[in-house]
Order: sequence, then structure tokens, then C-alpha cells
Amino acid sequence: MHRRHLLAGGTLLARPARPRAEEARPLTVFAAASLQDALRALEPAWRAAAPGGAPGGAPDGSPPLRFSFAASSALARQIEQGAPADLFMSADEPWMDYLAERKLIVPESRISPLGNALVLVAPASPPQPALALGRGTDLAALLGRGRLATGDPAHVPAGRYAQAALEWMGQWQAIGPRLARADNVRSALLLVERGEAPLGIVYATDARASRGVQVLGTFPAESHPPVTYPFAVTRRAEASPQARAALAFLAGPAAAAAWQGFGFSLRAP
Repeated sequence: MHRRHLLAGGTLLARPARPRAEEARPLTVFAAASLQDALRALEPAWRAAAPGGAPGGAPDGSPPLRFSFAASSALARQIEQGAPADLFMSADEPWMDYLAERKLIVPESRISPLGNALVLVAPASPPQPALALGRGTDLAALLGRGRLATGDPAHVPAGRYAQAALEWMGQWQAIGPRLARADNVRSALLLVERGEAPLGIVYATDARASRGVQVLGTFPAESHPPVTYPFAVTRRAEASPQARAALAFLAGPAAAAAWQGFGFSLRAP
């Protein structure tokens, strides 16, 4: 868009106009797959927030958010390799630590505002009775000859939590070799939805978003490390007030009801 400026002598020159808010450069958010439904719902609210989504926020308005969803491990490694992310939202602390150790995030921006639970799911049909998951639960017997779907424990946070829970139950040796190792938690959920795996371990929020699975039980909190979601501004966006405003919005009170509506728990600052 240009403005015309009349010079002495009647010459017209085209002069760039100040970009409108909707023309601002999008912010790129690299986020764990389990956050995708909530973030897509929050993006219009961020765009509508004034100004910039937070007190003292982005001076040129709220730019659109562009998302890349995958396993936290894959996203962290992409950032390490130079991918142009402005915000990173991980499904566990270790992958945020990974970038912090490499000085690829802004340390003072780091916050862990969300929590989640770990659940055992089965295909929605036929209905199955609920389970009280504990140390005496024989998941190997429930699994039969099938495989248990979850994220790959070698690099996917959901898989790491699942391995910890199975070790706590005394089931890892029996079930570890029988995992269907997915590249992210949503892929694991899909294996159960399609009936390709009779059981899966996913986050409670993913199970809640699916009509294709039923929750058989919730793993006790003591069976695995707390499921937390650290957010941070990347080093690339260190000087960006828009990135800081977006982080403040997504981790702040304006977004809290939406996160809770999708089943996440809120953690104290």
C-alpha cells in the first residue's frame, strides 16, 4: 500500500504508508503437538486483543501467529539448526533445558504456566470398564497380543512420561518391547482411534479432544514427573516486543479460561 505525496511543481511520488496491524510480520510459534487445539482457538483472541495482546504490548498491533506443531524434541532440534521460530512451547522441561543450554532462548522469558495428566486410552468401542491404575495393575494382560501406543520414549515427552509410569507400575520390562512408538502424542492417539493399537498412553487433553477413544484410567501423579509446559521467547526474537507480548498473552490471565476449557491445569507463576 502507498500514499501519494505532492511535491512542488506537481510531481507525484509514491511513499510507503505505515503498515497496518494486519500487515505485521507473523510470529512463528513452535509448539508441542498436544497444544494445537487450544492454540488455534486462542489465535483469534490474540489478534483481537488491544494493543498487542498485553499491557504495554506490541506497538504495531497484534500480528498473526503461525504455528508449527510436532514433538518437542523435533521442534527443539529444528530451532538448534536455525529454524526461524519466535516462541517455543514445549511439553516438558528437558527440551526447553536443551535450548537453554545452547543459549537459544531468552532465559528470563521462560515460564511454565500449564500442567496436564497422563491417561490410558482404548478405542471408543466397545465400551470398557474404568480402571484404578496402580502398582498392581497388569497392563500386559490387558494388552493381550497387541501393542501399546505412545510417544517414542527416546525423544517424545509423552513417551518419557509413559515409560516412567510403566516403570513405577513394574510393567516396563513386559511392555517396553511392545510399544508402538509414535513420533508425537497425536500420532499415538490416532493409532488407538483407528484400532491399530488396543491401548495407548496419552495426555488427558488429547483424549478429551477425541471422539475415537475412551479413557480407561488416569495414572497417579506420583507415577511420573509432573507434566508441565514451559514457554519461552527464542533468542532470534529477543528484541521483538511482539514476541514478548504474545508470550505474555498466551501465559497470562486472558488465555487462562481457554486453556482450562481444553482440559489443561494452570500452574502458579
